[in-house]
Amino acid sequence: MPEKSSHNVVSEPRLVARKFLARPQHEGMGAIVRRSIGRFELKYFDPFLVLDEFSVTAPAGFPDHPHRGFETVTYMLQGSVTHEDFEGHKGTIGAGDLQWMTAGRGIVHSEMPAAQGTQRGLQLWINLSSKNKMIEPNYQEVSSKEIPEATKDGVQVKVIAGEALGAKSPIYTRTPTMYLDITLKPKAHLQQPIPSSWNAFVYVLEGEGIFGSSKATSTTAHNLLLLGFGDGLEVWNKSGKALRFILVGGEPLSEAVVQFGPFVMNTQEEIDQTIDDFDNYTNGFEKARHWRSEAAISLGF
Repeated sequence: MPEKSSHNVVSEPRLVARKFLARPQHEGMGAIVRRSIGRFELKYFDPFLVLDEFSVTAPAGFPDHPHRGFETVTYMLQGSVTHEDFEGHKGTIGAGDLQWMTAGRGIVHSEMPAAQGTQRGLQLWINLSSKNKMIEPNYQEVSSKEIPEATKDGVQVKVIAGEALGAKSPIYTRTPTMYLDITLKPKAHLQQPIPSSWNAFVYVLEGEGIFGSSKATSTTAHNLLLLGFGDGLEVWNKSGKALRFILVGGEPLSEAVVQFGPFVMNTQEEIDQTIDDFDNYTNGFEKARHWRSEAAISLGF
């Protein structure tokens, strides 16, 4: 019989369907990323386009670059990053802070280190449905102190999106999404519901844990676990150290995906139009013509 929990009961725990180790690679200007979604073995996990664990030390970073057709979710683990865009929006997010950016019809921005040493974080790209791809750009920013948190029986959950253990995030998700930062103390056990129709994955940040079945082998840091069918996740920390991971789930869009780098649309014709819009500073990219970020200017770009 499965172990019982005082947390939310899951009647059909999702088992691990696939497992990937995210290895370091170079990205941007001198940054190091561990890419788990968006790599050649896993181009897309509907509605998720990319998951990067990034590490960047000045003067490296992600200078001026465009996006269209999806959302980027940046969650800082260590240090801080300054972002600025061609709409005049500028700010800095530090450890534990969140930026949920809807690129929509188009944005050009930069993301650069704002502190000494190494800055670490996660960036998730969430696809937008065809009806939302050309909406106006938008930001939702939440400081670490404003992210709802719940603790019970050796389990701590920071609710970035969705809800868990009675805590609910204020973030509005155009593509229905849950995003939880979960820490289990040694010997702790958790059952977390996930809508049965959603796709879901785990990415381990620290420690090691057992996911899906108490008889499964343990999973360590930098591994991505794609979860199979069921109504939730069951996880055990049988080690002597804390286990920290993110649990992310989303409602599949079930639409065609055509991607060209930072542009994600539904057809090749839309991609061609996007490239034309960007090259000619039209249809959402007008302000890119004369804009350069302060970071780009200081670095001589």
